[in-house]
Amino acid sequence: MAENGPGQDFHDAADPRLTSLDDRLKQARRDEAVRTGVVRDGGDAGYALGNRVLAALIGSLVGSALIGWLLDRWFGTTPWVLIVMLFLGIGVAFRQIIRLTTKRPDEPGA
Repeated sequence: MAENGPGQDFHDAADPRLTSLDDRLKQARRDEAVRTGVVRDGGDAGYALGNRVLAALIGSLVGSALIGWLLDRWFGTTPWVLIVMLFLGIGVAFRQIIRLTTKRPDEPGA
């Protein structure tokens, strides 16, 4: 008997049914959190990182090429500003890719 009341003391005995119920409840809570978007499943982390790298590469190159082309049209320096901006765009793209891929797992947004 328990010291604080009549009946059995369930805190000391490990009932396999209660343990199984606790495990199923924990799994159901995890599944519900993933389903509602509170916690993300780690299965698509690589796919998401690949999309971010591709977007950084394409966005930097297209954006810098567009800006270089517009500046060339305004100033009449036909290929030179475009070439310089493309090299700057490549540098920015590589910097973003390195920054995206070297995040530690404990950082937010990783």
